[in-house]
Amino acid sequence: MDPPDPPVTLLDALASVPDPRGRRGRSYTLTSILALTVAAMLCGFRGYRAIAQWGRLYNHLVPRLGFTRAARDGPGYRTPCFSELATIFAALDAAAFEDALRRWIAAQGVVKLPRRTVAIDGKTARGSRRGDVPGAHLLAAYCREVEAVLMQLRVPDSTNEHKTALELLKVIPLEGAVLTGDAAFCQRDLCAAIASGGGDYIITVKANQPTLQQDIATGFARAFSPGRAGPAAANRPHRHDPR
Repeated sequence: MDPPDPPVTLLDALASVPDPRGRRGRSYTLTSILALTVAAMLCGFRGYRAIAQWGRLYNHLVPRLGFTRAARDGPGYRTPCFSELATIFAALDAAAFEDALRRWIAAQGVVKLPRRTVAIDGKTARGSRRGDVPGAHLLAAYCREVEAVLMQLRVPDSTNEHKTALELLKVIPLEGAVLTGDAAFCQRDLCAAIASGGGDYIITVKANQPTLQQDIATGFARAFSPGRAGPAAANRPHRHDPR
């Protein structure tokens, strides 16, 4: 029997993200900053100012995240301020960060699940729109069994969710998965990619596929038309007419 895989903690995964800063002048490790950000957002603190505030409000917890330097102006520990967070995240390798999270989620056993349901859906990231600049539109694959996003990709302005979904399918486990999606994903190449990867799919059919929609409607009409005797009619008890 093969030995069990060593446990991978979130801190282990975050430690693999490359630090975009120079070696000089680092007051905190990037792993500690990312861990603080995750903890703050899980508590509902969104945005750089709110995350920095979380570090001050819950300062007694930050040593567990790796912040051990004493504060300059009183008791407690130093944590990053708003400007430090903004500078670091502006330079962070987003793809490497998402890959670290994906590997951590995979290590929690999602690949070993015999069956899993994965919902594919897209949305524009909140707060990403700036004036006339459109917001960042992301396509995510969410697994219900582990209550986490397995992977997400940005939808380029020059393409659409359908084309991005084809790239998404290349990096998530399909064997034994049932993928769900709205009518935007009702495409032959997408369904073929899921099937070839060992998965199944349940996808909404609407007017963007008029021929398929009509074929389905016709099939149901033949099976359940009130004027035809189907299985339900055959099993229905007959009424006795006393006349």
